[in-house]
Amino acid sequence: MSEFGEKRSAAGPPVAGWGGAAASGGAGTSLETHQEEPVSNGNCSVSHTVKRVQNESSCESPTWEGTGSDSATKPIPRRSSLIKDGSRAGRERKKTVSFSCSLSEKKISSAADCIHSMVEGSELKKIRTNSRVYQRYYLLDTGLQALCWEPSKKESDKARIFLASVREVRTGRNTETFRTSGVYEQISEDCAFSIIYGEMYESLDLVANSAEVANIWVTGLRYLMQYGKHAVDMLASSQDSLRLCWLEQLFSSAADSHSQGNVEEGIHLQSAVGLIQSVNPGVSSGKVEQRFKELQRLRERMCGLTIDNGSGVKDHTENKKATGKNERVTKPEFIEVFHDFCTRPEIYFLLVQFSSNKEFLDTQDLMRFLEAEQGMAQVSEETSLKLIQSHEPSKKGREQRYLSLDGFTSYLTSAECHLFDREHDTVCQDMSQPLSHYYISSSHNTYLIEDQFKGPSDISGYIRALKMGCRCVEVDVWDGPDDEPVVCAGPTLSPPLSLRCVLEAIGRFAFVASEYPLIICIENHCSLLQQKVMYQHLVRILGERLYTDPPDERDSYLPSPHALRHRILIKGKKLGPGSDGGDGGVSEEDEGAEMCQRMKAANSGGTGLVGNEKDMSQKSLLSTAINQSNPPHLPPKQFQLLKELSDLVILCHSVRFTDFTTSSKSQKPWEMCSFHESLALRLASESPGDFVNHNKHFLSRVFPKPMRVDSSNMNPQDLWKCGCQIVSMNFQTAGLMMDLNTAWFRQNGNCGYVLRPAIMRQEVSYFSADTRDTVPGVSPQLLHVKVISGQNLPKPRGSGAKGDVVDPYVYVEIHGIPADCTERRTRTVTQNGDNPIFDESFEFQINLPELAMVRFVVLDDDFIGDEFIGQYTIPLECLQPGYRHVPLQFLTGEELPHAKLFVHVALTNRRGGGKPHKRGLSVRKARKGRDYTALRDLGIRAVDEVFKMAAPLLREATDLRENMQNSVAVFRELCGVSAVGNLMRCVLALSSRVSGPEGMPLLLFDLRDYYPTLEPQGPLPDVLRRVVSTYEMMVQASRAVNELSDGIYDRILHIQTTAMEFHEKLDNLAAKEGLKGRKVSRALESFSWNITILKGQTDLLQHAKAEVQENIKQVRDAALTGNLAKESLGVRRVRSQTRGQSQDDTPII
Repeated sequence: MSEFGEKRSAAGPPVAGWGGAAASGGAGTSLETHQEEPVSNGNCSVSHTVKRVQNESSCESPTWEGTGSDSATKPIPRRSSLIKDGSRAGRERKKTVSFSCSLSEKKISSAADCIHSMVEGSELKKIRTNSRVYQRYYLLDTGLQALCWEPSKKESDKARIFLASVREVRTGRNTETFRTSGVYEQISEDCAFSIIYGEMYESLDLVANSAEVANIWVTGLRYLMQYGKHAVDMLASSQDSLRLCWLEQLFSSAADSHSQGNVEEGIHLQSAVGLIQSVNPGVSSGKVEQRFKELQRLRERMCGLTIDNGSGVKDHTENKKATGKNERVTKPEFIEVFHDFCTRPEIYFLLVQFSSNKEFLDTQDLMRFLEAEQGMAQVSEETSLKLIQSHEPSKKGREQRYLSLDGFTSYLTSAECHLFDREHDTVCQDMSQPLSHYYISSSHNTYLIEDQFKGPSDISGYIRALKMGCRCVEVDVWDGPDDEPVVCAGPTLSPPLSLRCVLEAIGRFAFVASEYPLIICIENHCSLLQQKVMYQHLVRILGERLYTDPPDERDSYLPSPHALRHRILIKGKKLGPGSDGGDGGVSEEDEGAEMCQRMKAANSGGTGLVGNEKDMSQKSLLSTAINQSNPPHLPPKQFQLLKELSDLVILCHSVRFTDFTTSSKSQKPWEMCSFHESLALRLASESPGDFVNHNKHFLSRVFPKPMRVDSSNMNPQDLWKCGCQIVSMNFQTAGLMMDLNTAWFRQNGNCGYVLRPAIMRQEVSYFSADTRDTVPGVSPQLLHVKVISGQNLPKPRGSGAKGDVVDPYVYVEIHGIPADCTERRTRTVTQNGDNPIFDESFEFQINLPELAMVRFVVLDDDFIGDEFIGQYTIPLECLQPGYRHVPLQFLTGEELPHAKLFVHVALTNRRGGGKPHKRGLSVRKARKGRDYTALRDLGIRAVDEVFKMAAPLLREATDLRENMQNSVAVFRELCGVSAVGNLMRCVLALSSRVSGPEGMPLLLFDLRDYYPTLEPQGPLPDVLRRVVSTYEMMVQASRAVNELSDGIYDRILHIQTTAMEFHEKLDNLAAKEGLKGRKVSRALESFSWNITILKGQTDLLQHAKAEVQENIKQVRDAALTGNLAKESLGVRRVRSQTRGQSQDDTPII
């Protein structure tokens, strides 16, 4: 084994540790660096490659740095998300650097590579129970029998752990030592791992300088555990034979197909480059060509281009032959370059975790991966085989039913592993609810394709918006020449369009992208003569698709999108009942009237439209600022409305908003208000609850403030959180706001309608749009995101004169209600856009998942002029769990060719290491410290008596859920699985550590009962006894949920139904109790709160019962897959094709 490196003869680097005790009562942990006597490293030189791996710092937080640097302690500044073009130019930023992108000259793609690196050794930090951290140099002895470390106070023969005693290699911070350490929060989950060894299951808890180093040690140690004394023989033949056979076949086929002669002489350079790009299409042909030429120059230096013929004269004939060979690539050169450009170490490390340390996945391995990680249900061996046949490139692999590294890479980069759940590519929501219960994709001034004042108008604006699924377009109609109405923005420099052409385009493309109703917002500024022409065009072009059925006065809600399929709704002004059957006067549209007033104010004083654009713009902005201070009080201008046009307005009758009280008393369901952006935001701030309640029954349209002359967009989330259905966007303006709008409406087949959150639709519910706390009745979710790597990241489009190399970093943003809005960023990876490795994990609490969106933004940290590389935005509801690729998009929405992020995503209901902190809910603490949501007193005796009956039931329901979830969390911790792991991964992880004498398992599951029992098969060590007792507690808590939840659910539901009988009589009951004014409002609010809590608890009980049933299924499936099922009648034991199971079933999170 001399090839693994010579034995080191001296100690490692200086020792460092930290004092872990925090000051009494302090909130944090005080870290202290302890310098011990430096120890020389002697003559143990470390290779360049190993030094590169050791020096990576991508997994360390600044507090792991030396204490002398001020920059190490400064937090990364928060940046604004409301930047139209996505740029952060001019903002103070901290540049944090990681060298993890600089992969070794030979990428890690086999266990042999890992063991080479382990024999060379690495600097690792050792975590002790006293929160001290010691830096040591760890290495594998050349006999591959023991793990050694230096320096150490122990004798050299004791400063080692024999691999034969190792029971498990566990990833992450998943041991008791890590969890109780004072530096737990400073340790990266991706850089931590533990070695469990000895009869007492002791743990050696280590932290690497990078996730790559941790992966190398975990992979190598597991390989040595798996094959033991046969590891040397296995390593001798550890070349990936599937890949090698396939590449040789690929090379030979290329030689044959191009008639390139003798295979031994190689193939043409361009053919070799083409083969590389066929597997990795994102790689630059220039880079591949350069790499081939580097190898050829190396070959020339070894062989010599010129040959001395002995007489001192150089033989130029031989020189020409050698030069000709430079245009050809030999098989070894091709394989080496293929390895460089088509090997992704992060995918290799993932493969060996699930393959029992083989260089491929068999059908059983792939089944475990699909079930435990990708969240696929009803996975069978046939499912695995189908994937292998689809993605495995080698014929040998397909015949043997194996998935090689290249096949696994093909699967992970395919559409099947897209982050976006393809079920949402089609309409997947209930479309039978009232129209007011949906968000509706809406365009503002659809005819404009640039700015609002002097930019061009074009029919393409309508065509593009309708093709994107827009369901509400705007048509501003004015008198035109030759008695023909035109569409324009009034007295601006934008050229007008013919109304007839606009309607023809709308009629042609109205239902191309969606069959659901299209709303045309008509702002009518025409004379009666041209209104007649407008009416004729509408009837002739749109015909029977116009919805003309009068509403039923008894209806409380609008019809559903399903009932209105292929119908066009006209939104506009309507004559009142006193119009005597003829034409009449109505107030002009709010937005159009305001624009006219602003234009007139801008032109006052004799300024012309063309001569003084700058002056006019300044006056317009001044006028806008004045108008915005009190927009509802703009005096409406009257105009004459044609009776026939009025009759076309049926379900979208535009009325002027006064206040919420007036609307609740007099507004009809088919009447809708248009809100100026500033007014809408003010209402959302001052009366968030009233705004949400208003939108349960009525449609609300919000249009941008006129100061947005540049066609910039408001943040639609600010209005969606209030329930506003129609938020008009300038579709022509790319940027963050349009990214949010476009992504949001993708979640329902891009049909232009998205069902609003349930709490915004229920007749009685408590929800405040500006909440910065948890939402009553809604269980928070924990989103875990690990940004692993990027691929083929180009330099920013607008960057100045710099090379093609980028320094990328990634922002993960959460958009939603104020309580959810946050962002986190990775470190910068220097000079690598091809395959930068980030390996950073983040956790976000999502309080209203139905309204949350996730946005990935990739930026260049060393930019000139433009830093934006790409982005991808997705609703939380559309996320697929597991290992996924994220296709990046330009700022304009088009997909970046071959540019992706590789991420891992998981959603759980609790944080790792404890339950989530409840922020802001009205809670009462029981004697055991558990939080219970409190019901509120109304001050109405009869109603309060009903709600009081629910208090003990709510506590009982909370106890059932919390007991079950806590027991699952404790069992997960004992299994050494992180918070994102499910019970299937817990049981699979157990299978690696329960082997007794002669390889027989010490624990087996009896699957005959509905609740599997975990039975010892002999004497157990303490740690396994704790596993058994914890499992029994989990089963007991799960049984209680299953058996008691239905009864509690029925009783809470009965109380809720009884309380709702008082809803219509609350005002009268409050008057009888003597409540007046604000006290009545508080009583109504408390009633909504209590109903929301009761409804939320019943939902949570149902979810808890479904969770228990899923947990039981996972335990049964994992027991069979992991060979931990007790042989019994009626239970078929499924054996893996590999020898046993190992701890690689516990994936890195």
